[in-house]
This record gives sequence, structure tokens and C-alpha cells, in this order.
Amino acid sequence: MALNQADVTQLLIKWGNGDKAALDELTPLVYAELRRLAKRYMARERQDHTLQTSALINEAYVRLIDQQSAEWKNRAHFFAVSATIMRHILVDHARKYQSDKRGTGAQKLPLDDAAVVNQQKAAELVALDEALNDLAAIDPRQIQIVELRFFAGLTVEETAEVLDVSPITVKRDWRTAKAWLRNAMT
Repeated sequence: MALNQADVTQLLIKWGNGDKAALDELTPLVYAELRRLAKRYMARERQDHTLQTSALINEAYVRLIDQQSAEWKNRAHFFAVSATIMRHILVDHARKYQSDKRGTGAQKLPLDDAAVVNQQKAAELVALDEALNDLAAIDPRQIQIVELRFFAGLTVEETAEVLDVSPITVKRDWRTAKAWLRNAMT
């Protein structure tokens, strides 16, 4: 099913206004894009990650349904929120993984079910999330631009549309945010 931007936007608006049938119609239209977002996130994760792409999509979908009263601006806004939700799911998973690694909440697993833990990758994701939160305290628009450009994969123009700013502003803030994050992560 083709992802028609106008149709998706109209269905999002209807859904935001409480039309449950719009959600049923919307789901197959956005599923492929949610899968693309999830695959993009999972490609950055370690090879032995215990969270699968389909589980990430399903968890994000459940959280998106809770957003039904959101005032969706358009398709790009919806996918920006989706990307943010996926990032939070992965960070929560990494934090839980680190906690389990230290022994709190440890469960006995059969050897076949136990995954090899890549503690460094989980720590990097948590550190990135903390740096993003620090950046958000300094400049909330820059964090939105990072989420939209890097995590959601939106273009400069789509990001500008979602944030209601000029593409030049997006480019400037994108450069500044990348430099700030690079500095914060080293």
C-alpha cells in the first residue's frame, strides 16, 4: 500500500479527534515506514541485541496508540514522534540491560537463551541519551532537530515543516547540535 502523505495526514487528524476507524485505516499505511525506522535503529545496535525489530515496532505502536489525543500536524510529525518513542524504548532497554548486568533483577536463563552482553554498546546508548537530555536543557529545538534528522531520518525540509522554522535554521542548528554532541561524547 502506497504511503500517500495527504491520506496519512487526514487519517492522523481524524484519529487525533477520536475516530477509531481512522486508526484501523492508518495502521497498514504507516507500518512499512515504522518498520524502516525500527530497522534503522536496530542497525546501530550491537549484533546480539536481545530486542528484535518486530518487538521494537510493536512496543512503539502500543505507545503511539496512547498518543491518540495528540494533535498531529502531519505525516512527518507522526514519524518524528515515532522515532522519539523508539529511541526511548531502546534507551530503557539498555538501562535495564545494564542494571541486570550489575545483578539487580537478575534472572536465571537457560544457556541457550542467554545472549552475550555487549556492555559497552549499552553504555554508549545511555551516554548518548544523557547527552541528548543535557542538550535539550540548553536548546530544546536542537534536540528536536537531532531526533527528526538522525533518529527519524527526515530531510531538512521535512524537519523545517514539522518545527515551523526555515530550512536554513534547521541546517544551522543541526551543525551546532552535532558539534555539541560530539564534544559531550568525547
